[in-house]
Amino acid sequence: MKSILILFSLLSIVGCTSLPNEQVKNDPEYSPVEPVEADLNVIPTGSLFQHSYANNLYSDIKAHRIGDIITVYLEESTSAKKQAGTSLDKSNSYNVNVDTVTLPGGRSIPAFGFGGGITQDSAFSGDSDTDQSNSLQGSITVNVTRVLSNGNLEIRGEKWLMLNNGEEFVRIKGVIRSEDVSSDNSVSSTHVANARIQYGGTGDFANTQRQGWLTSFFSGPYWPF
Repeated sequence: MKSILILFSLLSIVGCTSLPNEQVKNDPEYSPVEPVEADLNVIPTGSLFQHSYANNLYSDIKAHRIGDIITVYLEESTSAKKQAGTSLDKSNSYNVNVDTVTLPGGRSIPAFGFGGGITQDSAFSGDSDTDQSNSLQGSITVNVTRVLSNGNLEIRGEKWLMLNNGEEFVRIKGVIRSEDVSSDNSVSSTHVANARIQYGGTGDFANTQRQGWLTSFFSGPYWPF
């Protein structure tokens, strides 16, 4: 009885550590940032025109400052396939037959068919085949969170969609080149360096696709059988 109680206690501990982490809104890691307020540098010239705040005819309106908005078009598609086969076969046989035995002095006597033999056979065969593909299409609008010294832009953001039985979210963060941003302030996700893209959901619809903690334990690496 004591052993059973200990076993159930261990299963409860493992189950608590195996519970799925529910995603929440307004994660600080993906929260938007406010634009940096420019320092006032008004020179008293007696004129309403200030050269430091003027945009010339060739100025670029593409996002390039902290807090600017960029639309990222998700165009992710991956495919992988791997196949391997191994076959090994080995056979060894040893036989020893003695017809006569030589005694000291050179005299031979019959050995009455004394002999022995060893036979060894071993075989191994293995085959594996893996085929996986993923695709993600859509768009998400994010903020510029940092301007690096070389002109690259760090971006991050999230989008939540309310559905009937739960919510779905898309998150992305990474680094892009300002040259890759198009005139309409958009960029493809294939041009995002060190991209971290998450797509998931919450609620009953998402929970039905997760295994229970006890099932996860029996099918996980900690189950000894």
